[in-house]
Amino acid sequence: MAEVLLQTEGHVATITLRNEGRFNAMSMAMWLQLRETLDALDADRTVRVVVLRGAGEKAFVSGADISEFGEKRNDPASVAAYDAAVANAQGAMAGFRCPVIAAISGICYGGGLGLVMACDLRYAAPNARFRMPAARLGLGYAYAGIKRMVAVLGVAKASEVFYTANVYTAADALRLGLVGALTDDVFAAAAETAALIASNAPLTIQAGKQAFNAVLSGGAPEDLAAVDSAVKACFKSEDYAEGRAAFAEKRVPNFNAR
Repeated sequence: MAEVLLQTEGHVATITLRNEGRFNAMSMAMWLQLRETLDALDADRTVRVVVLRGAGEKAFVSGADISEFGEKRNDPASVAAYDAAVANAQGAMAGFRCPVIAAISGICYGGGLGLVMACDLRYAAPNARFRMPAARLGLGYAYAGIKRMVAVLGVAKASEVFYTANVYTAADALRLGLVGALTDDVFAAAAETAALIASNAPLTIQAGKQAFNAVLSGGAPEDLAAVDSAVKACFKSEDYAEGRAAFAEKRVPNFNAR
């Protein structure tokens, strides 16, 4: 069964993409469900960080579920609807108010790689394999996806990944800057980092994420104004007072997102 699973523990939400019979290939229903899941998490202000993973260790996401293209992507209208579902899910991931950590084990191809590019932090297991196969399939790749590839890899490396459609190992991904670290227990490493982030001041983290996204989007006036407002809110917050008090008292701060 293809589905998007959600588990929340404390301030950390874990999203698991499961379609194990197809190496977690994303069906259209899964793209839609992923967007709905992110919208629900956005409304849950107790959540401070998200971990994204695939079910099992053989695959993160092997790409889109091509087996349903004959039905779901067979004319201009259905292509537009499918592409919108993918773009909306990946856009919601990139624009999510909290940091998102990708924990990558096994195959990460196509739409899976697109999702990884939309995450803030990326950790990989030694068995991870990466590929952007669009050029081998003859399909077009949208501007937003290319923009994220360039933001993560730079133009030259993104061009290599896209034009060659080569398979890259986990070590290659580290060299390219696609992932930040290789680790034998990628899920434990992601959980450890998530717990650390969740213990930090959430308003500061969220203001930082707004600022990073504003940089990537070109710094539109309305985005810069939103960042400025978020930064000012940090200095007016109870958490700022708590952080100063904890520093003075040499203790661990207890932040409450207020």
